[in-house]
Amino acid sequence: MAVKIRLKRLGKIRAPYYRIVVADSRTKRDGRVIEEIGKYHPTENPSFIEVDSDRAQYWLSVGAQPTEQVAAILKLTGDWGRFKGDAKAVSTVKVAEPKAAFVADDSKKPVLKPKAEKPAKAEEAPAAAEASDETATDEA
Repeated sequence: MAVKIRLKRLGKIRAPYYRIVVADSRTKRDGRVIEEIGKYHPTENPSFIEVDSDRAQYWLSVGAQPTEQVAAILKLTGDWGRFKGDAKAVSTVKVAEPKAAFVADDSKKPVLKPKAEKPAKAEEAPAAAEASDETATDEA
């Protein structure tokens, strides 16, 4: 049985993302797979690439053949170099910078007021009036 490491396409029409899978070479592109070993999102900037290195090394060692696209991804992650015997192979995948935390500007006046303030004042006024009526009837 010939085993390939290839991409399985997911997503919408113009928003593709892929899973890196190990599958029999005779199955459909998006058909049954043996194992999923990674993810690839080409539309993000920089592209998101995540590969389970141990599983990729195992499948390469037992003879699974990567497609051209997957071979390029494995070269970026350094897995192809390690498979070929280069112990110094490192990942050259660019990682997106984390987003900065949002901080509200304290110098500006807030537009929204808390909802709890209005009903609380409205409820306190009738309650205070009832309490004063009860104390007046108790004294009489």
